[in-house]
Amino acid sequence: MLGMSAKQKVLIAQGGGPTAVINESLVGAVLEARRFSNVKFVYGAVHGVRGIIDENFVNLSRETTSNLELVAKTPSSALGCTRDKPDLKYCHEIFKVLKAHEIRYFLYIGGNDSSDTVRIVAEEARKANYQLRCIHIPKTIDNDLVCNDHTPGFPSAARFVSQALIGVNRDSWALGGTVITVIMGRHAGFLTAASTIGKKFDDDGPHLIYIPERVFSRDKFLTDVKRIHDQHGRCIIAVSEGIHDESGVPIAAKLAKNVEKDAHGNVQLSGSGALGDLLANEIKDNLGINRVRADTLGYMQRSFVGCVSDVDQREAREVGEKAVQFAMWGKEDGSVTIVRTGYYSVDYKLVPLSDVAGKTKVMPDEYIAESGTDVTDAFRMYLRPLLGSGMPDAYRLRVPYVDKILNK
Repeated sequence: MLGMSAKQKVLIAQGGGPTAVINESLVGAVLEARRFSNVKFVYGAVHGVRGIIDENFVNLSRETTSNLELVAKTPSSALGCTRDKPDLKYCHEIFKVLKAHEIRYFLYIGGNDSSDTVRIVAEEARKANYQLRCIHIPKTIDNDLVCNDHTPGFPSAARFVSQALIGVNRDSWALGGTVITVIMGRHAGFLTAASTIGKKFDDDGPHLIYIPERVFSRDKFLTDVKRIHDQHGRCIIAVSEGIHDESGVPIAAKLAKNVEKDAHGNVQLSGSGALGDLLANEIKDNLGINRVRADTLGYMQRSFVGCVSDVDQREAREVGEKAVQFAMWGKEDGSVTIVRTGYYSVDYKLVPLSDVAGKTKVMPDEYIAESGTDVTDAFRMYLRPLLGSGMPDAYRLRVPYVDKILNK
């Protein structure tokens, strides 16, 4: 504990993109914090760090436990998030507000940028000799936080993606055709790779996946698609929004005539559906395949109701609880991490903020097939326990054909 006799205030915020289980982390932290006798109030910042700057706080100490539990099972961010990407000056303003409200514990649920924000705020507090414990709580469907086996939000998004592609595959099997599905993942291909987990029969899709960890070649792409289409009469393709050429230029930017950028200067990759349409046109124009469709999963991946991993729910709750425990019982700022133990169990550790902040994890080579367009069994073993119980499966008829009479 911080070693002060007066009761203290805890502030919790949610940053970045929402997930299906981010509220489990919030509620886990709130309920755990309310157990400690030295906590006077638990505040929530509305819309992340922007809510801190604007002093838009709600008093979570005054919410009922019953309603908190209902909120925990509700997708997206109960407090609201923000896409603000704080620089040093912004973080200094955050610290000023925390100090003015005499907040002594700052817990921020988020991904790479959020961890970096926590790091800078912690440094500002040390410079000012202000006693403030800063803890980062992991969250991102991209699964790209270093020091973590996986991150809360990813298993549920992966469950959705895998089930969606099972359905796409069955639809294509019934009617034929080529289908492109664009999946989130600017720098890491974990979520796109999850599309393969539902494959059961030899000709099941997705037949090809393209991820940011491998250079995308237009010519190879067309060759791959032609080969699969000639073999099966159809082709299911899963594509990460962040696929790029050998120089690192996103394919969406390279092929598009008009390139949109977000508030941070990042090229809009999959939000408009442009990447899928561009790739579909490449197939139509160069291979003469007419039945080509492209879907962009978009926001559906992040907060889809009714497709949540129970493993993800449990772990998201626990990282929130552990964040409070590390804050109250420990003496260091840090980021909570998930460490896999055994075939499937996990432990939680606190690592220095500098170990996580601003860094990106990508899929290791051992998870990517030699072709670069599929995954290995090692990835399937890694992902399967994260998806939770009750994963659906797809079956086929096993009856023989009746002998023809007229069309022998």
